Amino acid sequence: MELATCRAIIVGGASGMAKATAQRIVAAGGKVAILDRGQSAGAEVAKELGGTFHEVDVMDAEGTEIVINEAAEALGGISVSVNTAGGGVAKRTMSKDGPHPLDSFKFTIDLNLIGSFNVSRLAADHMSRNEPNEDGERGVIINTASIAAFEGQIGQVAYAAAKAGIVGMTFTMARDLGTLGIRVNAIAPSLFATGLTAGIPDEFEAALTKDAAFPKRMGRPDEFARMACQIIENPMLNAGTIRLDGGQRFAPK
Repeated sequence: MELATCRAIIVGGASGMAKATAQRIVAAGGKVAILDRGQSAGAEVAKELGGTFHEVDVMDAEGTEIVINEAAEALGGISVSVNTAGGGVAKRTMSKDGPHPLDSFKFTIDLNLIGSFNVSRLAADHMSRNEPNEDGERGVIINTASIAAFEGQIGQVAYAAAKAGIVGMTFTMARDLGTLGIRVNAIAPSLFATGLTAGIPDEFEAALTKDAAFPKRMGRPDEFARMACQIIENPMLNAGTIRLDGGQRFAPK
């Protein structure tokens, strides 16, 4: 799929990896709708990129459907969905305070896994109505996993389970949607310089990334964006989870 023809919803697009992806798509001639929380900088980012901003809480399934419909109307359809919305809690399965609170486990699954599935299924519905391009392609869905899906650290049991769920659903979802000409992939980043990790001192960054092969640093938002755009452009990239981690494997803690 050509970036210049993209009509992309970017969930979490007010900052970080999703914002960088939106910037690359627009620079190539595509159109974007920025979906993010109301307190985010989404409106400013959308104005900067000549797109539209749509306030969304991915934990609100019905509200998310309304927002995606509004974004599709603003874009004239949806051909690309990029979702980086997520987060986690730091809790062990058992600690001195007792077992992992079930509510916080459910919250993490709802935010990361169920939220990603909901966005994907709704985007796929809009993509299915597109006229296929010369390759028979109607859309591209990109979700965000994490290398914690494979080597979750101590205290990441909820987050690792949620991200592993994204990895697990990617192949099957791609099979489900293949007959419609919709591709599905996930990107599994290591630590990236976004959010709470942006601007941390060099010595802390070195400690966090000491187990990487190369480069021994946190990823940069534009490196995620470059991968997302490569997925969009290459029709043979389908049904996979791509590690974007500099060869890092998380240590136990």
